[in-house]
Amino acid sequence: MSTGGARRGRPRDPRRPRPFTSLFAAALALGLTAAVTACSTGQETPRIVVTTNILGDVVRNVVGESADVTVLMKPNADPHSFGISAKEAGQMESADLIVSNGLGLEEGLNANLDNARSEGVEVLEVGEHIDPLDYRSGESSGQADPHFWTDPERMLTAVDAIEDTLAEQVGSDVAAAVADSADTYRDQLKDLDAEIADIAEAIPADRRKLVTNHHVFGYFAERFDFEVIGAVLPSGTTLASPSAADLEELARTVEEAGVPTIFADSSQPQKLAEALSGEVDTEVEVVPLYSESLTEADRGAATYIDMQKANAEAIAAGLAPED
Repeated sequence: MSTGGARRGRPRDPRRPRPFTSLFAAALALGLTAAVTACSTGQETPRIVVTTNILGDVVRNVVGESADVTVLMKPNADPHSFGISAKEAGQMESADLIVSNGLGLEEGLNANLDNARSEGVEVLEVGEHIDPLDYRSGESSGQADPHFWTDPERMLTAVDAIEDTLAEQVGSDVAAAVADSADTYRDQLKDLDAEIADIAEAIPADRRKLVTNHHVFGYFAERFDFEVIGAVLPSGTTLASPSAADLEELARTVEEAGVPTIFADSSQPQKLAEALSGEVDTEVEVVPLYSESLTEADRGAATYIDMQKANAEAIAAGLAPED
C-alpha cells in the first residue's frame, strides 16, 4: 500500500487539556441542563470559537445546543491563508474555548491564537490527537500533515478529543449530555467510513493513483489504499508555487502512470492544473474536489459528511476505466 504520508511516533492518547477559562468552567460546572436554563435567566451560554469550517461542523454536531459556536473560516475559503476581522480576533480572545485544526494549517491565524492563549483562553489543537502523518515528498517532506479530515476514522478520534475536553472540564453529568450527541455523530462517521471504503474498493487497484492540487489526500490514500503520485503544488500548503521543471516532471509521471484525472481544489483557481494537463501527452481531465473547505448550503459540500461523500464519488468517477 502506498500513501502520501508516514506515521509519526506520537502517542494516540489525548493530551489532557488545561482548565477552561472562568466563565466556561463556571457555566459548565452547573451542567449543560443548568446552562441552558441559565440562558432564560440571563446567564451567558458558553462560547466556542472554531477556526476551520470543517471542524466547525463537527463541533456543532458534538455540542448540539449546549454552547454558542462561532466558525471563523467562511465557505470556500482556503485554511492556509484566510484571515479574520478585528471583531473576530476579539471573539477569539474572549472565548471560553477555541478549537483549531493545528499542525500548521491555519497559517494566517498564528498571531491570533497566541494572543488568545495569552489571555488565558483554552486552545484545543485537534491535530495533536489524531496520530498525524508526515509528508513523504515535496517541499513539506518530514513535516506533519494537517489534512487529517480526509480520513473519516481519524475524524472519529477528533470527536473523542473534543468530547474528552468537554468531559474533563464539566463533570460526569455534563459529559453524559454531550456523549449522546457525540455518539450519534460517531455512528454517522462510521457509516461514512464504510460507504467510502465500498466506493474505493470498486476502483481497480491499479487505477487508485491520485494527482491533486497540493499534498492534501495523504490520509485518504492511507485509509483507502490509494497512491499519491504527485501534486501540482509540490507542498502541503496552497501558498507554494511550482517551477516549470516541477510541472514538466509531474507531466511525465502522469503519462507513465496512465492517470486519467488530475484533481484540483474547488476553492482554488484551476489554471495550474489545466496547464499541467496541457503538458501531458495523454488525455487527462481536470476535476475539482472539496479538499480544503465546506461550501454554502446549495453548493454540494455544506457538511463534512457531504464533502467526503462528494469527493469519494468524484474520485471514483475520475479514475474509473472507460467503457
